[in-house]
Amino acid sequence: MLTLSAVLRGSARYDRHGIVQLPLTALTGLGVQEGGIVVLRGARTTAAHVVLAPLDSPPGSVLCDELVLSNLGLRDGDSVVVEVGPRTEAQRLTVSGPDAVTRALRPEDLRRALLGKVVTVGDQVSLRPSDLAPQGDLARLRASLSASVGAGWTSSILHVADSEPAGPVLVTMGTVAGWRGGTTTTGEPTPTVVAGRVEKGKALADLPGLESQGVALREWLELGFHHRDLLTRLGASPSLGVLLTGAAGSGKSSLVEAVAAEVGARLSTLWAPTLAALETNAAAQQLSDALTRATRQSPAVVLLVDVEAVAPREGAGPLLPVLLTAIRDVVRDGRAAVVCTTAHPERVSLELRLPGTLDHELAIPLPDRSQRLRLLEVTTHAVPLADDVTLDDIAGRTPGFVSADLLALVREAGLRAASRQREHEAPTLAQDDFDAALDVVRATSMEGATLDLGTLTLDDVGDMAEVKTALTEAVLWPLNYPDTFARLGVAPPRGLLLYGPPGCGKTFLVKALAGSGQANVLSVKGAELLSKWVGESERAVRELFRRARESAPSIVFLDEVDALAPVRGQSSDGGTTDRVVAALLTELDGVEDLRDVVVIGATNRPDLIDPALLRPGRLERLVFAPPPDAEARALILRAAAKPVPLADDVDLGSFGARTEGFSAADCTALIREAALTAMRASMEAVTVTAAHLEAALSVVRPSLDPAQVASLAAYAERRAAR
Repeated sequence: MLTLSAVLRGSARYDRHGIVQLPLTALTGLGVQEGGIVVLRGARTTAAHVVLAPLDSPPGSVLCDELVLSNLGLRDGDSVVVEVGPRTEAQRLTVSGPDAVTRALRPEDLRRALLGKVVTVGDQVSLRPSDLAPQGDLARLRASLSASVGAGWTSSILHVADSEPAGPVLVTMGTVAGWRGGTTTTGEPTPTVVAGRVEKGKALADLPGLESQGVALREWLELGFHHRDLLTRLGASPSLGVLLTGAAGSGKSSLVEAVAAEVGARLSTLWAPTLAALETNAAAQQLSDALTRATRQSPAVVLLVDVEAVAPREGAGPLLPVLLTAIRDVVRDGRAAVVCTTAHPERVSLELRLPGTLDHELAIPLPDRSQRLRLLEVTTHAVPLADDVTLDDIAGRTPGFVSADLLALVREAGLRAASRQREHEAPTLAQDDFDAALDVVRATSMEGATLDLGTLTLDDVGDMAEVKTALTEAVLWPLNYPDTFARLGVAPPRGLLLYGPPGCGKTFLVKALAGSGQANVLSVKGAELLSKWVGESERAVRELFRRARESAPSIVFLDEVDALAPVRGQSSDGGTTDRVVAALLTELDGVEDLRDVVVIGATNRPDLIDPALLRPGRLERLVFAPPPDAEARALILRAAAKPVPLADDVDLGSFGARTEGFSAADCTALIREAALTAMRASMEAVTVTAAHLEAALSVVRPSLDPAQVASLAAYAERRAAR
């Protein structure tokens, strides 16, 4: 038994896995091996697996994550008693959790997620599977949890309600796990189908932004289930096959669940990735059994989640013909409906959309700012919020967030609030908790195509009044005042080109636009869309604009657009860039309208861009971002120096006048170098003086090329003279 200090230190590998880290001396003193079990006693008693701590760990410490500290009821630095724990296997385990998780996650998958963890009644546990658990393919388990619970599964927190025997117990494959008040695992393998009437699912009122989709789906199901005779007399058929598309975590399954409850239908859920992992005959049998059972329990809805796993557009396996035949038979029979969901409609086999299969298609767009605000209000309606919390501000800072992301955001904020208010009788979530959570939780639906927004707005951009006015008129006006454009009978600008010398704030300006929260932002560099494989670059362009339409109102930011759309006929890449330019032109003013989508291109070589891209109806507004003058440089220096403690002898206005040829990036580098100079002089330095800035000025040199600046200014004058 040792008394150590509980030190809060995160670990990318071990966080929320039920693992603590001990120095080698503590491991030796306890006589426990890595992977062993230790009991920890603080304000509460809990248990965990133990691994060796890094060499730089404080002596006499036990490294814990936030979840372990919360289970101990301690704060960072408090004392904790550590002793070797027994290996007691759990015979039965009962867990409670959020409704969305308990409905989505089968007890078998719950047991697999907790497998190998040591838990105590009253503990909080996460769904993150432990690396120490002997459960085989962790990647497949994580994919299954993501498919079941949604993108926020890693943030889901459960509570251990009961266990047999009592005391710290180890979850094994022999443990009967279950939800409090719900079903449990058994010793027999359970089928993939989870059937039963929806009793306590979400209502449509709990799903802001999905009202129109809910009305359409409910109308189709009601007509098919309850008015078949009417349809027959009118020469129509029930058409109970539906393809539901939308980003992961946008509420597709919740929508089907709510509508099924409203029309009085039984709901059966099939997880397509699980079917795809089975042997073909076994998967076909499960699919057939589920659909047969549904037709016997009419009215019934069969929900097939992530259908692209069993019906891919390319490389379809032998299960696809079985699936198509089964769906057509059920839809033709009319006693059950089949709803397939996907977050990637471009990957779904076209045969699913043929008449007689999935006749209807519904798309769930990404929520706009007002819908995100309503989702936050629904998510936090039972959460005590501090007076400083402004949900509208949070909604504005979360473009691209779907309902699962917002739920994960609230959970993460709750964890941070709990960590600092363990002893409070009336804990609340504060704005700082949400700010910290926003640094961790990202918009999973826009992964790989978003800007790191922060809290920037156009007000944070120094000087550049003409540029900000042009951007406001071309980007924010169409998004904020569409009725005015319609009333005056004009179409808003489709896009603009932002050009200027490197480092002069083009990307910063777009971040500031995005920081207004009025639109979702998809950002890609031109070269990222290019591929050596024939057809892949054009497909990437189409996919980018498809996502933009689905997430409207949205901004598509094409950084370094000259690499994506050079003048046609001059490339030596086999025509790849020529085809990409053609695809880009088609998307900008083709048959399919770009409604509530604004395209912004950025470049420092506008002369290299294909002229067809710059005509009216495409990137019709050309905005020159000039290098900063003395006044603008002073403003940039002040903005960069906000977090830096400057001495009284520092006059940033004079340094702004002395930094001719400096870009905005150079001005920021100057402040950073001055701070480093102060550190070199003394690690105890508390201010940055004028002498430090003078020394930095001799190191940081202007990066702007006078010839390039003159060329771009001449280009701007020629464009203005037309």
